[in-house]
Amino acid sequence: MLYRTFGKTGYRISQLGFGAMRLPKVDRTTLDMDKAVEVLRHALDLGVNYIDTAAIYGRGQSEEAIGRAVAGRREDVYISTKIPVHMERFEIPRWRELVEKQLTLLQTDYIDFWYFHDLQDADYTEKVMPKGGLMELMQKLRDEGLIRHICVSVHEKPEVVKKYIDSGCFEGLIIQYNLLNRANEEVIAYAHDAGLGVTIMGPVGGGQLAIPSQWMTELFGDAGSLAEAAIRFVLANPHVTSALSGMETVEMVNENCAAASREEPLSDSEKKQIDVTMAELKRLADLYCTGCGYCMPCPHRVDIPKNFGLTNQFKVYGFEEAARDGYRRLETKDGEGQRPRQKEHLRASECTECGECLEKCPQKIDIPAQLKETHSLLASE
Repeated sequence: MLYRTFGKTGYRISQLGFGAMRLPKVDRTTLDMDKAVEVLRHALDLGVNYIDTAAIYGRGQSEEAIGRAVAGRREDVYISTKIPVHMERFEIPRWRELVEKQLTLLQTDYIDFWYFHDLQDADYTEKVMPKGGLMELMQKLRDEGLIRHICVSVHEKPEVVKKYIDSGCFEGLIIQYNLLNRANEEVIAYAHDAGLGVTIMGPVGGGQLAIPSQWMTELFGDAGSLAEAAIRFVLANPHVTSALSGMETVEMVNENCAAASREEPLSDSEKKQIDVTMAELKRLADLYCTGCGYCMPCPHRVDIPKNFGLTNQFKVYGFEEAARDGYRRLETKDGEGQRPRQKEHLRASECTECGECLEKCPQKIDIPAQLKETHSLLASE
């Protein structure tokens, strides 16, 4: 295993971090605790020394599994855990209780890296940073030794992330970055230069980049796995400290550890070919829709950019199963689907062909016709 320095902390972190959101399960809601502990310990045996979890992963079961797995070797492991500000409605004094519960589940006296989970701009402004807010409480817990470093996990726009970094309050950042999503490259460099450790979530695109596709095979050939290639791409960025991978089996641990243990970086020719390929894929995707959002809002609540994004996923990138699954998760007017709280995110099938979107589209796409095609493409089995 290879290691990199986590920002200004000086800690040497394994290039591969264990993302403990997808530990093996007995059923949809219950972890297989014995298997989870086995997989975690196997990763530790191969040199992984950074484990990331959160209070909401498995409703605390993930933290419990980690506590069991690191028993007897706590000093050899850096534990990262999180609590989401926007999902927790507790008064500020109760947050101490939440952290103490995490410590109990993790069977430890301290948390190395404590993260504000998926910190949103409004919560940062209204709950975290004001006098007497959550930042003051977490700094107090740090002074008491319950946590060692305050960090932030984000899905916000780069300009918002820069604001967090500029506050000087955070020592680590978890952010998305992979072959398909390079929008955060600049802010990753910005965080690194500011002295933060930068940990990447989704290096394999939620598993998509491990699925054989024509463009991935053309880029990386048949040698090795596509997941390995995706991880190598992320680790080729010198501003990245560690790439998190959710690993469910010993075999996955072996494969990902092998990828993170390769000393040779991507060659200049490989990097150039990646840039060329990704630019061409983006050009093809933009023929369908650039995702500018000028067509929104739809009076009938169809999420036009989301539907067309799934079309690109299917047609351009070749992720057919993932695109169909994403379409199934969108709502219909009668409530079918798996996202009941997001009534503005309706499927293409709910388009009434009113035509209001046509005048707004700068690309002059025949949106109703394209939505029909999207439904035909993605609703099929």
